Amino acid sequence: MRPASTNSESPAPAVPLCWAGQPVWHQLEIGVGTGLNFLQCWQVWRDDARRPGRLFYTAVDPEPVAVAELLRAAACEPELSALAQQLARRWQALLPGVHRFAFDDERVLLTLCVGQAQDWLPTLDAAVDQIWLSRQNPDIDTLDSRSASTGQEREQARMLARLCRPGSHLNGDRASAALQAELIAAGFAISEPPPAADAGLQARYAPRWQPRSALRPRAAANGRHAVVVGGGLSGSAVAWSLAQRGWTVELLDQAAEPATGASALPAGLVAPHVSPDDAALSRLTRAGVRLTLQRAAALLREGKDWAPSGVLEHQIEGKHSLPRGEAWQRVGVQSSRAASPDELAGARLNPDTQALWHGMAGWLRPARLVSAQLAHPNIQWRGDCKVAALAPLAEGGWRLLDADGTELARAEQVVLACAYDTRGLLQRSGLTSPPLNPLRGQISWGAIDELPGSVRALLPTMPVNGHGCFVSGTPGPDGRPAWIAGSTFERGASGADLKSEDQIANRDKLMRLLPELGAALAPAFEQAGAWAGLRCTLPDRVPAVGPLEPQAWPGLHVCAGMGARGLTLSVLSGELLAALLHGEPWPVERRLALSLLAARFIKPAPARTA
Repeated sequence: MRPASTNSESPAPAVPLCWAGQPVWHQLEIGVGTGLNFLQCWQVWRDDARRPGRLFYTAVDPEPVAVAELLRAAACEPELSALAQQLARRWQALLPGVHRFAFDDERVLLTLCVGQAQDWLPTLDAAVDQIWLSRQNPDIDTLDSRSASTGQEREQARMLARLCRPGSHLNGDRASAALQAELIAAGFAISEPPPAADAGLQARYAPRWQPRSALRPRAAANGRHAVVVGGGLSGSAVAWSLAQRGWTVELLDQAAEPATGASALPAGLVAPHVSPDDAALSRLTRAGVRLTLQRAAALLREGKDWAPSGVLEHQIEGKHSLPRGEAWQRVGVQSSRAASPDELAGARLNPDTQALWHGMAGWLRPARLVSAQLAHPNIQWRGDCKVAALAPLAEGGWRLLDADGTELARAEQVVLACAYDTRGLLQRSGLTSPPLNPLRGQISWGAIDELPGSVRALLPTMPVNGHGCFVSGTPGPDGRPAWIAGSTFERGASGADLKSEDQIANRDKLMRLLPELGAALAPAFEQAGAWAGLRCTLPDRVPAVGPLEPQAWPGLHVCAGMGARGLTLSVLSGELLAALLHGEPWPVERRLALSLLAARFIKPAPARTA
């Protein structure tokens, strides 16, 4: 984090009230400074009866300000101070990359891009309504108005113009004469008389030509209708993200109640994957953890349905080591770092044990999250509806049919989020499916009050993973506080039947994960309860989200392939699909978002004829 500044700052500028009547407003700030601009924009949005339904605020900064300075800068204004407290609670683990923060029922969405502006701006592809060039971040040399390079300023102006629609606003603390000239050449109209250098900038994008835009178009949500197939984590997350944007959503499931498949797991972990090179999966899971914990905090009861407990990862055989970069050293205390002696002691592990502590992690009861998401008033739950086939409509959209050919529903947009059943449904409909493969898993569990006191004394004070996982104190299948161990990973299995050999496998895993506890708890596995579920995976280990073949089969999407990371990735996947359908800013870096698109597995097919 940037150290706290000793210089006084001027208050954040007034936010132009030009968003009246707009369903969505997207503001971009180059150099977030102490966060006052965002906080003021958020407060104005709250106070304005004509505000847009959703406020997107994208901020680019190479080194975000420390929490202490963020709070200090807002302390003089009571309303901003209250908002700053909300932001400060989430202002952590700000590694290079994209971080999404959601506020006010996820209607205010801050997307923080940590890195240099010249690297991030070319990757943004959602239209911006207003740009603010802040003087509070002198580190962004390529956007510094003091630069004397006309070539640099020309590139700056073009990068900014590329993100604008006709009518978009551009404001700044200062602007050199050279930058103003390049902005005019790029299509901006500068306010008259032109402000002097360092005196501020007010401009509007008003090109005299018809601009050719590569930005993703915005799409209206009013009146849109979707059918989602699958009532688990993925389906409920997709349904919630669309419903929150004004869609009416029918959710069809073959079971009578939600979360009866793999999402019926009694409790699971929301934790990041780490790797020495901070690979794509590591960055995706980090983004997924942040979004899932924010959603849980908004919808669930802390301590009963979920808890931001942190997770200890025992590095069995040295797996999953951390990157060694400077950024990790700087923020690792908030994100993932080597476990401390006290944390190792809390798990009854030897002081020299290799282990990581994931501070931004926790446990969660999947079925509770599913139910909370499906409680959205724009979602209609329809159980006992087994979809057997899909049929395209000549006028566009899809019919969903049961085994007798009876129509269950029809919609312009259909999302298949029924895990491994997605593959069979697509194939029965004569469509190509992503290469989904089944992955069966079984956990073992028991009531804590049935354990001897000597064993209860060995239970870890936090969830532990690394070779299977162990969680204690969460409600079990019968509602009593339970211990949960597992799970197994059986590839290619097509059923979720219970197997006695898996109880032994879970016992043996625990004896490696937590040796002292595993030895003491081993006898309990003979009478332990069991639960099994069927998940599905893809060859590249990340989900498939979005349209299968948008030209040949418009309106048909999937959201599947979470594997064992449904709790971590389902909320992110739902938000990614919504961003795709609406032309919104991506919740992760663009390259990662595109790597999840389902079309990566489908060869282009001939266009459909009516």
